[in-house]
Amino acid sequence: MIEFHLDGRSGVSSYLQLVHQVRQAMRLGLLREGDQLPTVKEVVAQLAINPNTVLKAYRELEHQGLAAARPGVGTFITRTLTDASSRAAQAPLRQDLRRWLAKARKAGLDDESIEALFMTTFRSAAQEDIA
Repeated sequence: MIEFHLDGRSGVSSYLQLVHQVRQAMRLGLLREGDQLPTVKEVVAQLAINPNTVLKAYRELEHQGLAAARPGVGTFITRTLTDASSRAAQAPLRQDLRRWLAKARKAGLDDESIEALFMTTFRSAAQEDIA
């Protein structure tokens, strides 16, 4: 089951952070069709946030066709965002990324610097692919 976390410094609203985390878990194969999301009560207890925030996130997932609420039972994932071949390709990439992260930390970079370096490089590479 997914375990949510919030970053108050991100500038992204709490409900969107929850939506993004569900989508990310689906892309990584951590959440699959039929899996149940944590109940609103569980998320509220874990994160100490307003229940309406969780409900808004879950409604957004429903609107996107990714989840469905079953009254009295919970909210369930209704489709997948990845296939078996892409999940299989992720394992060696994840190992390479862990090695890269270890090198970055050894070089003295903190988490924010690592994230900035990664995102800048990612965006730059994406722009080069478009050009």
